[in-house]
Amino acid sequence: MTDGLRWQELFRGADSTLLTKENYWEGRDPAPLRTRFLAGTAEERRQHLMPFVWQHFVQDGLIYGDQDAGSTASVTNGFNFSYPGYSETLTGYGDPRINSNENRPNPNVTVLEWLNKQPGLQGSVAAFGAWSVISGVVNAERCGFPVNTGYDPLLLPQSTPSLDLLNATKRDSPRVWDDESFDAPTFYTALEYLKLKHPHVMFLSLGETDDWAHGKNYGEYLLSANRVDADLKMLWDTLQSMPEYRDSTALIFTTDHGRGAVGDTWTSHGQKLPDSKNIFIAVSAPGLKPQGILEHTAPVTQSQIASTIAGFLGQDWKQAEPRAGGSLFTSQLRP
Repeated sequence: MTDGLRWQELFRGADSTLLTKENYWEGRDPAPLRTRFLAGTAEERRQHLMPFVWQHFVQDGLIYGDQDAGSTASVTNGFNFSYPGYSETLTGYGDPRINSNENRPNPNVTVLEWLNKQPGLQGSVAAFGAWSVISGVVNAERCGFPVNTGYDPLLLPQSTPSLDLLNATKRDSPRVWDDESFDAPTFYTALEYLKLKHPHVMFLSLGETDDWAHGKNYGEYLLSANRVDADLKMLWDTLQSMPEYRDSTALIFTTDHGRGAVGDTWTSHGQKLPDSKNIFIAVSAPGLKPQGILEHTAPVTQSQIASTIAGFLGQDWKQAEPRAGGSLFTSQLRP
């Protein structure tokens, strides 16, 4: 997941009306970014912005949420901001008690916590987040699996030089946001854990797309989205290089909420901006028929993701948690 990335940028690419000096860090010249990300068509622009997404999920998966093509994906929690969105994603339903971004333990059991208790999956789940509140979303105090968020070091019984360097980087780097690290240390920590521990299920949340947007910094927002795409490619290439994962791994890419669609509302989201309920969901998995961009399809919701995750592992989350939305797919594909 990458926090607060709009469906508009994913499907249409960079917006030339927003890529201006006024919407870039300290009035920097956006000309290099305009050259890099703008083009004559939405198809070209989105390829420039997120090339891996448009290569991988079109060839090997499917993508919900392109409203220009008659496909809608949305949150159901009614709040349209982060903690409720992450909780809905991982539990399968909106909870009116989850009504703030306060870092408090989620009273609800997530599909990750439940999967970690299933036969063959015990001790094989992990979660990573640039935002420290992700530890509350998955209830790190109770969930029973490794959780690493924000600037916290990842401490393992047997460390590696790479992990030691990542922990030192988190400790010694300047902090722009008190409760959120830059994406790179979080991503590389998760990647190192993947190589060392080979979990069956790994959750990863990156955050810069949301932070730069709140700062009215469209230039950095685009650059962070472009880096997320590069991270996805590196993650996928790593998975495909490992026999434990090669050609047997599902990948889901989504976001916790959308953003405003008109004028300066792109910087924000929430109940007062109904458009910010709109998201995207991209999925690839062995046995899943590639369909690329879904067109003129029935609406899907964030509440369906948890059951979809469980279904890929041959598990039925909706039976365990009736409040959850059903899987995005009628049959349970098992990579």
